[in-house]
Amino acid sequence: MNKKIDEFIIWANENGWDITKKSGFQLNIDSSIISIYKEIPNNYLDFLSMVEKCITPNVKTWFICEDEFNNSSDAAFKWNEYELLSLEAAMDDYIWTSEITTWWDNYLPIVMSVDGGYSFYAIDLTNDKGAIVRGYEPEFEEVEKVANTLEEFFELIMSNSIEFQ
Repeated sequence: MNKKIDEFIIWANENGWDITKKSGFQLNIDSSIISIYKEIPNNYLDFLSMVEKCITPNVKTWFICEDEFNNSSDAAFKWNEYELLSLEAAMDDYIWTSEITTWWDNYLPIVMSVDGGYSFYAIDLTNDKGAIVRGYEPEFEEVEKVANTLEEFFELIMSNSIEFQ
């Protein structure tokens, strides 16, 4: 498995995160997710196969894990909550809703936050495959790149360059 993921899990445990490792390495992601995101990077699949839940100490930021993707978690937010909020804002504007859906089909959300407003981190599945981007409300689809890879993203969290409470 991925050494950086193991390192992150240890770090998260030592820093008060609510992190639960999966008992096995089985991964059963809902087929609707696989049909939208056909090329999920292996390093994120490795993370999902190892981690059942991963929540910051203040419980306001969390990684989206298998249960969230399968809509079987007790979280108040769906894994695609921010896409749904954008679509709600677009209302009946067909062109706008189409643009929003197309955009989200190219960015796989992996972290959600309600700390200081709604924000998320996602994996860029377009030209910059595997890069991690961050978006904020109200324009969720206007993102900034924060890391070139998932491993770099974990490193930034562990070095407190990206701060989660």
